[in-house]
Amino acid sequence: MRDKKTQLIKVERVDDIPVLLHHMSTMQIAALLDQYFLTHGNWTGETTLGEVAVGWLSCIVSAGDHCLSHVESWAEEHQATLSAGLGKAIRPLDFHDDRLADILSALAQTEPWNDFETTRTGQLLRVYGLEGDRVRIDSPTGKTYAGVRPDGLFQFGHSKDHRPDLPQVKINRSALDPLGLPLTTTIVDGQSADDPLYVPEIQRVQRILGAGGKTYIGDGKMGALATRAYVAHRRDYYLCPLAGTQMPAAELEALLAPVLSGEPPLEPIYHPDTVRRKKPVLLAEGYPTSVTQTAEVDGETVTWTERRLVVRSVAYAAAQAQALDKRLAQACAEIEQLNVRKQGKARVAEEELPTAAPAILEPRGVQDLVRIRVSATKTEKKKRKYGPRPARVVSQSHGTIHAHIDPAAVAAAKARLGWRVYGTNHPRLTLRTTVLAYRGQYVIERGFGRLKGRALALTPLYLQEDQRIIGLIRLLSIALRVLTLLEFVVRRQLEKEGNPLKGLYAGNPQRATAQPTAEAILRVFRGISLVVEEADGQVIRRLTPLNPLQKRLLRLLGMPVKIYLRLTKHFQKPVPI
Repeated sequence: MRDKKTQLIKVERVDDIPVLLHHMSTMQIAALLDQYFLTHGNWTGETTLGEVAVGWLSCIVSAGDHCLSHVESWAEEHQATLSAGLGKAIRPLDFHDDRLADILSALAQTEPWNDFETTRTGQLLRVYGLEGDRVRIDSPTGKTYAGVRPDGLFQFGHSKDHRPDLPQVKINRSALDPLGLPLTTTIVDGQSADDPLYVPEIQRVQRILGAGGKTYIGDGKMGALATRAYVAHRRDYYLCPLAGTQMPAAELEALLAPVLSGEPPLEPIYHPDTVRRKKPVLLAEGYPTSVTQTAEVDGETVTWTERRLVVRSVAYAAAQAQALDKRLAQACAEIEQLNVRKQGKARVAEEELPTAAPAILEPRGVQDLVRIRVSATKTEKKKRKYGPRPARVVSQSHGTIHAHIDPAAVAAAKARLGWRVYGTNHPRLTLRTTVLAYRGQYVIERGFGRLKGRALALTPLYLQEDQRIIGLIRLLSIALRVLTLLEFVVRRQLEKEGNPLKGLYAGNPQRATAQPTAEAILRVFRGISLVVEEADGQVIRRLTPLNPLQKRLLRLLGMPVKIYLRLTKHFQKPVPI
């Protein structure tokens, strides 16, 4: 029997690409993109705009890189996997950066995008059986190293990335609670104020979910009276903290006065997970009150009852108290340094000491908490005879400044720390529900972290043209939905089974979780490879065997194993470039 001569043709990394392509097929992303975004007459090849976009999205999510120039080489490396997943022969040229730029320009069209987003969100709610009456709204920023044009998207503004030296673009986004599914995305220039963005975003959500009965949760910028009036006028609900503009210091002091005097009794709010923590953990305490609000919406006077929930967060109060103690210690130490004579510098004159202390205390906001005392010290110094000058005794006087912290004033100041006033027109929102709902604001912020972090790597942006920037942000918003829903499907199924997942954590295979992240789920599929060999003129395809954890994740996702096994079967040869 003669030995078969085997020649290695190719080793192709498959990883999580089949999972992503199948997941996006369930979400009908390619079909909807082709429905609402028409291609140019010069578009060539068998692949449609939607199919190329889906392939690109799988590259973005799998590789964590949205750069256009890398996608063509990536597609060539995964040509067989893409062809099997999309069900047709794929050319690397289909992912040329010029074609990808055309996709971004298409996604930048406002009307088709709005129609696409509305239809897609409605389908996702039906397909995945999603329900929810809470919507969170926030507006992160994306920085860039590109230049600034007078009429461009990139502008200098208040940087939430703590990089005021870099221009930025602002992204206003809404997400469905509790899974954080993005609903709408609006891109505006980086110097735009947050306040006027809320009503248009709410209107977009209402076109998708309908008006009435929904609760919109946002930060202090959502607390503008015009925004609250609009939500109340449309018979929806709002929940947001009232910032200094809506809640001046005098009004806040009036609300705190009864509390500081011991009335009314405060309602405690404990951590919901008391079983795992073994003892109740106090999160916050507070009391409700209400006022009548009146404002105009589209020329119509709107009057509604606003419930104001006066809440003291234990953790927030502790953090503020710690910061106050630090400022006090710094101020006192700096004041004591006024008494030290430094080399080459004269001691601060006695008459200047009373005015030197406020310059130290006021910037730290502790001028009412520190008591200053200046004492004068007289000393006599003998001077010996020198030339015609006789011996004598010279009397000198210098001042010493002392800083003393007033314990009573500090205690009174700390009693006012940690308080926030939340405004809502929801008649049945309890104090406990309010605190827990606002603590869930991390849900939308986690999505922003994915959008700007390693998962989708939006920032820093290097594109120059505004239309392509808008298109890229919208494309990445689709990728964010892919990750959010993939995570949701696995978590929901794990909850139904009641059997947590093990094997996700390197170095600790027995650690179990019922809430795995999408990133951890996809990471499990890394290393799966397709080996293509030729033996006696016959092409043989072999796939890395799937391990039990990979098979279980496919079952939790509702995906058949054949999305991987079909790679080993004969598939039409890729179209030559």
